[in-house]
Formats: sequence, structure tokens, C-alpha cells
Amino acid sequence: MNFIPQKSNQNVFIHGCAATPFKLIDELLKSVPPQTTLIHLHTMGDLPWTDEKYSNSIKVRNYFVGHGLRKKLDYDRIDHIPCFLSEVPEIFRSKVQPIDIALLNVSLPNKDGLCSLGVTCEVAKAAFDSAKIVIAQVNSQMPFIEGDGLIPLSEFDHVIEVNEPLPEIPFRAPTPEEKKIGDLIAGLVENGSTLQVGIGGLPDAVLHSLENHKNLGLHTEMWSDAALKLIQAGVIDNSQKKIHPGKSVSSFLMGSKKLYEFANQNKNVLQLEVDKTNALQNISANPKAVAINSAIEIDLTGQVCSDSVGTRMISGFGGQVDFVRGASLSPGGKAIIALTSRTAKGKSRIVPTLTLGAGVVTTRAHVRYVVTEYGIANLYGKSLSERAAALTAIAHPEDREELKSQWKRLWKKN
Repeated sequence: MNFIPQKSNQNVFIHGCAATPFKLIDELLKSVPPQTTLIHLHTMGDLPWTDEKYSNSIKVRNYFVGHGLRKKLDYDRIDHIPCFLSEVPEIFRSKVQPIDIALLNVSLPNKDGLCSLGVTCEVAKAAFDSAKIVIAQVNSQMPFIEGDGLIPLSEFDHVIEVNEPLPEIPFRAPTPEEKKIGDLIAGLVENGSTLQVGIGGLPDAVLHSLENHKNLGLHTEMWSDAALKLIQAGVIDNSQKKIHPGKSVSSFLMGSKKLYEFANQNKNVLQLEVDKTNALQNISANPKAVAINSAIEIDLTGQVCSDSVGTRMISGFGGQVDFVRGASLSPGGKAIIALTSRTAKGKSRIVPTLTLGAGVVTTRAHVRYVVTEYGIANLYGKSLSERAAALTAIAHPEDREELKSQWKRLWKKN
């Protein structure tokens, strides 16, 4: 197959997350045009284009650092763009980041000739709109999901047919600490709340603890199997939402084959562009919006780092700030930062000051509730000294005296 133009200096967008188009990537790498720049968020699989053999032909501009890319970043050939995920569609459409070719993974067309971007709409529709050439792998295993990602088959410049299973995310059982956090957060969530929650042991623990709640809604950047269980149990029915009532709204899905099958042709599942799901006016319009986000560390004044370990990037801004602010503006809403008191290596996640090189994703002015397995700290309206005391109180008991000492040494020395 020789359908990718062999021109130099082309910017090629790769569809991401569970929609990563593996067949198209294989075809691209068989004959890489000179000086190709790949543009993507989190992609699944082995990321072969990061191999050293492509060092003279491929550069990477990445908007969200996934697991496979973390050790490959060199900020030269493979670089990262820090920005809100909600900004990326406009970055593409405004040509701040030009796109020459978009490689997409789409569903079979429906009776009207429309294909769906399936499990990953987020920035892919903007890439389609912005690219000079769009190449699609029409995948019989891609779910057809309603929303912004519906594209006429006739509008693709080149199409190949595949029968390619979507990547699945294995379930990780929550730890005892995460279960405690889930129970504490469940106590903050009122019936009728609209949830934003992600994927992983901690979000799964929170959702598991909500099994006895009623009339919850889902308006989130993404969701997975733990939310699916609540939908199937009738706990999430989206009945109280003001924006897209009755529908579970997101910009992408990641999880199991069961999740993908549930979303397929489901009129109550809606995939929107991420600048819509993450728009403050949409988040805050839903009553009792609850944003549940995690962090790598938080300092004693409430500054949250969630994208790096020191200078080592491990994710990106994503939608945390948008949902923290949006939930705070929602009538009866709650913005929650959840983290275990210690890392797996026993280091405190509540720290006197952020690690050297760590970036502030959510500012101290944004932060409201902070939850660890030892309790809940509500920082809203609190002074710096009150925040330090509240956060110290929910740190691991063995770390509290050191935090008190460091607070006095670093913050009260003048």
C-alpha cells in the first residue's frame, strides 16, 4: 500500500487511546517520508516510531505522555506540549499546529454512510477538520457511537478495511488505602450529582463506593468499566443533568471489550469533542457536579502537581483544571483531589514544597477538597497556616511531625 504521500516535512496526526490505528501506523513506518513529525496524545501499543532507527526521519510532538512514552522523551526529537486538553482542538483548527495528514480508526458506516470515531472523539474530529489528507482504517470492531465524531465515508481521502480488536485496559483491584478513600469520597457525593472521574484503582474504588447512591449523572472527559457497572445497575441514570440529560457524556472511552460493546449503537452514550466536555459552562451547568481527580503530590499550601515527578513528565494537564473549576462553579458542586498519603515506596505525597522541577497543574486557589485514606481536608476559604494544618492532619501519621517541623522551618522562618 502506497497511499501516504512521500513528501518531506509533513505533520501526521495519529488517532489515540483505544482508537490507535495500528494497521495505518505499520503502513506509515514501512516507508517513512523524510522529516515526518508525528502528532498525538496517549497512544496504545509499543510506539515503534520512538525507536532509534527512526531518529533521522521522525520527530514527535506529544500532548499527553502515556506510559510507553515516558522513558523516550528527550525534549529534542520527542517533545511534549503542555496545555489543557480542551485547548487542543483549537490549536489544530487555528493552525497553531498544522496537520497535513490524519490517520484515523473509525467504525463501519451506518445506513446513511456515516462512520464514527468510536471510542476516541476528543481531538480527533478537530484533526479531521484540519488535515489536508485524511486516511482511515474502517474497523469492523470499532463501536459506532453517537455524537461529534460522525464523518461521511465519502469524506476520507483513502480507506482501508481492517478487523482489528481494540486495546483493552486490564482491571487493577484497588488497594486497601484506595478503598478507604473511595468510602470517604462517597460520603461527599450527594444523590443526583453529576460525576467526572477517570480510570484506575482509585477512581474504581470511588465508583464502587457509590453503588447505593441514586440518580447520578456522568459528564466526564472519559470513563471506563467501573462507571459501566453503575450505569447497568441504574445508579447512573443521568436523570438530573441539565446538559444532555439521559446520556452518559465523554470524549473518549477506555476499558474492556464489554465496555466497547455496551457503547456500540447505544443512544444513551454520547461522545463529544473535548472542548465541549471540558468547557466550564457545560460542566458547571449540571447540578452538583463532582470532579474527582488524582495527584502525584500536593504541598502544604494546596499546590497540586499531577503531570510530573520532579522534571520527569508522566502525563499532562488533561482536564483536571477545567473540571476542578467547573465543579466549583456548579450549584452544590464539589472539586476533589484524591491521593494516597504515601507512594508505593513510602514517600509522603503531602510535602512541604513540591519536588524540584515539579509543575503546578492545579493552583492553591483552585483546590477545594483533598482526600487521603486518613481523612478529608476542605481548603476552601482557608489561610495558608490553616491549610498546612488541615493537610498535615490527613498525611500518614508517621509523616506529620516532619511536616509540622518543615512548615515552621520553611514558611515561618521570616
